[in-house]
Formats: sequence, C-alpha cells, structure tokens
Amino acid sequence: MAEIKTIGVVGAGQMGNGIAHVCALAGYDVILNDISQDALDAGVTTIEKNLSRQLSRELISMDDMKAAQGRITTTVDVAPLERADLAIEAATENREVKEKIFETLCTVVPKHAFLATNTSSISVTRLASTTDRPERFIGLHFMNPVPLMKLMEIIRGLATDQETYEMALGLADRLGKTTTNAEDYPAFIVNRILVPMINEAVYALYEGVGTVESIDTAMRLGANHPMGPLTLADFIGLDTCLSIMQVLHDGLADTKYRPCPLLVKYVEAGWVGRKVGRGFYDYSGDAPVPTR
Repeated sequence: MAEIKTIGVVGAGQMGNGIAHVCALAGYDVILNDISQDALDAGVTTIEKNLSRQLSRELISMDDMKAAQGRITTTVDVAPLERADLAIEAATENREVKEKIFETLCTVVPKHAFLATNTSSISVTRLASTTDRPERFIGLHFMNPVPLMKLMEIIRGLATDQETYEMALGLADRLGKTTTNAEDYPAFIVNRILVPMINEAVYALYEGVGTVESIDTAMRLGANHPMGPLTLADFIGLDTCLSIMQVLHDGLADTKYRPCPLLVKYVEAGWVGRKVGRGFYDYSGDAPVPTR
C-alpha cells in the first residue's frame, strides 16, 4: 500500500483547520488550501490557539507544537497539492461546491493519490463519480472539534477498493481516532440521528413548546447532554444543519425529515450560529443571550 507522507486539506474553516491540526501533530506534512487568504490566516491562528491549549493542558510538548506548526504550509493556489499522497476536501456542505473541488483536484494531485471527503451527509458514491479515481475515493467524516473528538466515520462509496479502506484505517490509527463504518446513505450514522433531533428541538421552539433556554436546559439536565440542542446547532452552524436536513429529506423522501420553517428563516436571515456571532443565541456580549 502506498505510504502517506503529505496530506492536502482543501478548506481552512472549522473542520479543515482541525483536520490539518491533527494530521500535522501526527507527523504528516500538510498543505492547507483555501480560495481565501483571510480564511487561511484565520485557520492558522485557530490551529496555533488550539495547539497552545493542548500545550497548557500538558497533552503535547513544546517540541510537538513547534514540529506540528512547521509541517503546515498554506496556499491559495492548488498547484502545491501535486505533492499530496492524500487530499481531503473539507469545504462547505454543498454538493456542487465539493464536486467542483474534486474536478480541480483531479487535474493536480498525482495518479497514486487518494481522495477523501469530509462530507457529513452527501453521497460519497456520487462525489466519487465526478473524479477520475472512484476506487481511490472515500468518506472520512471527522467530528467537530477535530482535535478533541475521538470518532471518525468511514464511508465507502460503491467503487471504493480495499486498499483505500485500509489507508483510511491506518490514517485513523495514526491520528488516534476510533472508527465506525457507515453505509453510504444520507447523513450516515451520527448526523442521521443527531441533526433530526436538533430539527425537532427547533420545531419545539417554533411551536411554542418551550423557550430557547428551557429547551436547552431540559436536554442538558433531563437527558444529560453536554450542551442543549439549540446551543449545539449554533456550534455546528445552522446552515450546515439545514443542508443536512435537506439531504435527508431529498434522499429518503420521508416527511419526518422536513426542515423546520424556523430553521430555514434563521438561515435566510444569516443568523447561522457562533461563526457569525448570532443564531439561536446572540454572542456579542459577555454571555450568550437567546434571540427568541
């Protein structure tokens, strides 16, 4: 099996910079790519902040931190990805955007290289079909925040071969991740269960069953969840939650996956969560304040 030395990560947002972080810490050379230099700069700042946090908790040493920082290079040009043995797409949860990225990657990355998507809901088989190597294509769904969460969902497309699957297992082992195999159906395992729960919490708010705070408190203290579903929605991004619900609704044709109209309204307003400072909570002050 081909050895993975250099990993390209396309997308420097919350998932992409997290993937770059753990890969660099595990000893891989990482090429972090984004169309925006500002996004790259913000991604690197986040990586440095998270490495510093790990250092302060004595989870890594100063040498580990410096070595990881030294392994990451950034670029707005895709050409440097010609050195990648594995390219992982971590862009927004939009099929057309992802397909365009893979079409570009196939013109740059070497023929021996593996391709992977971090999609949280979209068909791996469908994305693979847009490439020149569907047998070397796989879904690697990291959990957010990547440096903290131990799970990696592995999703084989219809054409994914055994070598590619074994590469994914080896990568996960080196990153210290626990894997679970998911079939290539809409939203896989985690989000097939999690995001409809969030959508139901939004329905409870929409129908006046409870307030933002009462719904979150009920699930934290009544179900022992670490954070309430509306807080979690803000953390994930309401746009991402809506995209996943749309994939579920379209792919399974079941009305139980219908996105809540209130979730749609929040996304239309641009109130998509913590990343913009406002979602079901307003994060502009010292403490989050419900927006409804």
